[in-house]
Amino acid sequence: MLNNIGPMGIILIAVVVLVLFGRGKISSVMGEVGKGITSFKKGISEGQDEVESQKAAEAKDVTPENEKV
Repeated sequence: MLNNIGPMGIILIAVVVLVLFGRGKISSVMGEVGKGITSFKKGISEGQDEVESQKAAEAKDVTPENEKV
């Protein structure tokens, strides 16, 4: 169904969306999408940092008692 949309079809859809919502509304929506993506990436980074810190805290010395210096 969507395989037949060419460049003219995409331009027509863009024009219709622009007319329906206006430039201001579209730019504000895109700004919110950008903030959401940034927040998502920050959350993933913080989660990975937390996992790494937990792994470091859980590291145990498994050297047998008779071999410790």
